[in-house]
Amino acid sequence: MQDERCYCQGRVSKLAIAYLGLGSNLGKREENLCQALALLSQRVSLEAVSSVYETEPVPILNRDKEQPLFLNLACRITTDLPPEDLLRLAKDIEVRMSRVPSSQRNSPRPIDIDILLYNSTVVQTQHLTIPHPRLKERAFVLIPLAEIAPHLIHPGLGKAMARLASDVEGQESVRKWYYVKRDK
Repeated sequence: MQDERCYCQGRVSKLAIAYLGLGSNLGKREENLCQALALLSQRVSLEAVSSVYETEPVPILNRDKEQPLFLNLACRITTDLPPEDLLRLAKDIEVRMSRVPSSQRNSPRPIDIDILLYNSTVVQTQHLTIPHPRLKERAFVLIPLAEIAPHLIHPGLGKAMARLASDVEGQESVRKWYYVKRDK
């Protein structure tokens, strides 16, 4: 097992294990995912990355216009960042990659980075909810997550990711795009 302590400037800090979901449906989707992973790895340690899946977009309410298909993946990271700082890092990367904030939920975007889980912690603040509040109902998140962490237990539901993924609706709209070689 990996040592969970990081010795920095004479103090010991615990590393957290977090799971992130990444998605892209604008521009060069595959390159966007790779760029986001590269930017994340400048500040956190990427421990595992799922295969990439092509998925149907979540419908936008009150909008007739179709949007492009998404490429999605999940990754496991270790970090010394607390949840709020990890959220800030994710949002900074989205901005760097030209994501324009939208008042319309589920709008098209070059990159989306969501914190799915952070240790077995439950976080509820004005800007952040962990576990991700829609995790249990999203096949495009659960299938890649179950690939890299099938036995991981959802802290609020007490069920393993593999079980949640096998029970979720919409599995047919999640198609493996390609497998990512994992070094760790």
